[in-house]
Amino acid sequence: MLLSGFSVPGCRIRIPWWLPTSEPVLKVDYYLPPSPPGVAAELAQRAARIGFDGVFTAETNRDPFLPLVAAGAAAPDLQLGTAIAVAFARSPMTVAHTAWDLAEMSGGRFLLGLGTQVRAHVTRRFSMPWSNPGPRMREYLAALRAIWGAWRSGEPLRFEGENYRFTLMTPFFTPAPIPHEIPLYIAGVGEYMCRLAGEVCDGFHVHPFHTRRYLDEVTMPAMAAGAAAAGRSLDDVERCCAVLVATGRTDAEVAAAVDAVRLQVAFYASTPAYRGVLETHGWEVGPRLSAMSRRGDWEGLPDLVSDEMVREVAVVAPVDRLAAAIKARYAGILQRFGFYTPLPPDLDEEGWAGLVLVAEIQEG
Repeated sequence: MLLSGFSVPGCRIRIPWWLPTSEPVLKVDYYLPPSPPGVAAELAQRAARIGFDGVFTAETNRDPFLPLVAAGAAAPDLQLGTAIAVAFARSPMTVAHTAWDLAEMSGGRFLLGLGTQVRAHVTRRFSMPWSNPGPRMREYLAALRAIWGAWRSGEPLRFEGENYRFTLMTPFFTPAPIPHEIPLYIAGVGEYMCRLAGEVCDGFHVHPFHTRRYLDEVTMPAMAAGAAAAGRSLDDVERCCAVLVATGRTDAEVAAAVDAVRLQVAFYASTPAYRGVLETHGWEVGPRLSAMSRRGDWEGLPDLVSDEMVREVAVVAPVDRLAAAIKARYAGILQRFGFYTPLPPDLDEEGWAGLVLVAEIQEG
């Protein structure tokens, strides 16, 4: 469902140099909770009834690809994507085959979203090698495109990089051609990944742990610089995000949601790789949060996260004003968004549809 046309009375927003002059069109996506394929199919059908535009999966305690097979069959009008699959946990060849099959199965509705994860998870959870993640991701994307290019053209596969080498592809192992392109999206927080997305990617998954100020001062300028260096523009890179929200129907419900989101903010803020967001605001709690997480003091983490931090990172608003608040926060930034944090559990399909139909919100 394409959403456009809004203003926020009484709200002044500084217009950065990179902000597109045309008004963006928003799509609203459903981010599947970790689900077996059967449940994913049911949730995708519900998402389609409500009016969502796409279904995204994440790599947590479930494989990110298998649920999309079921979701794609159950909801043939929805776009499908990973947000994200861990790239460095897999060979580019493995991912190339999986993405190819999903693109074919869905009739070209699949987009491949990849992320690096952090070193400890790559080396200790997946037992895979680690190197400088930015250049490695650049090479990973190039390898994927080289593999797909060889499959389409029938030319010999010749890709040799510092981390990956692919020089063997026989007809027996070459899948049949498909008429669909496979859009490549990456996720990131730091400047390198933002610039890389601007240079070579079709889309970018904005990490849920961010603030509007960080997007204005770091993410978008770096992406715009990368795009300009490659002779592209920001219009060539679709930006999407699972937005952290704290909402409810009453003040008490919103306050309870803020406390729940506070823990998620603390978890992300304890990760050194995301320290740049804290530094942008002068929040000096990162080292203490990291030390607490190393000790396993998860219950104490939220105590160091102020209300200001929660409201800068998450969108805090009652349900009936949540859609307008999201649009005001992300004007000119996102082309599509979804909800990272749970909404009121008793919100029925009509209530969900009211959030999706952001364009129906009246001014004033």
